[in-house]
Amino acid sequence: MSTDVVRFVTDCRVCGGERWQKVISFGRVPLANGFLEEADSYPHEEAYPLEVVSCRDCRLLSLTAVVDPQVLYRTYSYVTSDSETMRQHMRTVVRLCGHHTGRRPGGLVVELGSNTGDQLLAFQETGARVLGIDPARNLAAIAEERGVPTLAEYFGSALAATVADEHGKASLILGRHVFAHIDDLADVLAGVRALLAPDGLFTIEVPYAVDMVERLEFDTIYHEHLSYFLISTLDTLFARHGLRTVDVERLAVHGGSVLVSAGFADGPHPTGERVRELIDHERAAGYLSDGVYQEFATRVRHTCAELTRLVRDLVADGKRVAGYGASAKGTTLLNVCGLGRDELEFCTDTTPQKQGKVTPGTHIPVVAPQAVRRPPDLYLLLAWNYAEEILRREAAFLDAGGGFVLPVPEPTVRTGAVTAR
Repeated sequence: MSTDVVRFVTDCRVCGGERWQKVISFGRVPLANGFLEEADSYPHEEAYPLEVVSCRDCRLLSLTAVVDPQVLYRTYSYVTSDSETMRQHMRTVVRLCGHHTGRRPGGLVVELGSNTGDQLLAFQETGARVLGIDPARNLAAIAEERGVPTLAEYFGSALAATVADEHGKASLILGRHVFAHIDDLADVLAGVRALLAPDGLFTIEVPYAVDMVERLEFDTIYHEHLSYFLISTLDTLFARHGLRTVDVERLAVHGGSVLVSAGFADGPHPTGERVRELIDHERAAGYLSDGVYQEFATRVRHTCAELTRLVRDLVADGKRVAGYGASAKGTTLLNVCGLGRDELEFCTDTTPQKQGKVTPGTHIPVVAPQAVRRPPDLYLLLAWNYAEEILRREAAFLDAGGGFVLPVPEPTVRTGAVTAR
């Protein structure tokens, strides 16, 4: 591992504190989206420490090792899902954001981490002006081809000032599942203040730490996700940077997320009741102390052992098992559980950038779903966040006697007739 591309966290990026609780360590794991060309061996594949700690002052959950974003994002294989679940979710985001911003015709919507532009296309349909900002040059080029103006840059205070000069102030600055990827939150929030209109909103969608802990979604921990947020933690962060939490919506997407809106501290938007309700719940449920996180680590170790045993027992019984969805979370799950080519024959995935390659660390071939000529007996559902949609889509596979292994929170086997542990 090159020390030139890793920074180890000493002080909290939210509050500056240095009192850390060690939560869990998964050892060294390759990058979640570091898919490789198939080869006889992979001597140069890098792996980095994957460990989570909790700040005892503000309860930020943070990785200890920050990988250089130039390594992570300049060429990126994650593409926003085109599933009906995600398309509907994006329409929901437009509606929820419009509730506060009033969907002003011609208002500027800026999205951080805009990927291939799907979310901004949904805003364009309402008459908004849009601008995407995403450091992945390959994805920004795709967005441009689709008619979504996109800057292939990292967002920060300097770029924000330039955008404000050239495009005007933004009614909405949106970051969907990107805020948790940011190390220098202070510079990004300085950029938000420079670009946001006085009555505008900064809205982020992030995995909710409460859902991650309660539902045991340990595989959502990977190097791109530097932070795992409570509403309490975000409220502290915004207040330190001249902003105020306005509203929170809990969403089912990606295993449980929150859409959190903030405006200027002296702005016109009132603080909604849900903000205080969730902060009070976090305190009452113990998320501001050590015990919850100690229990989480214990449960994770148990689930990993149970999943490994289940899959290996299936293979030992002569069952053919493959992966369904070569997701980023799948990289963590497969590497932490030690499941590789001895257990999984292949992984299917609809993302062209991943097809024909092998999974990081475990080196399982990734194939297009339509290329599977002989389905396995069971699929390990690595893309479990789309479980309901996938199980509906694969009804014929289930009816024909196939099954799915659902890994979290408790490893289960789902067949057409029964669910068994």
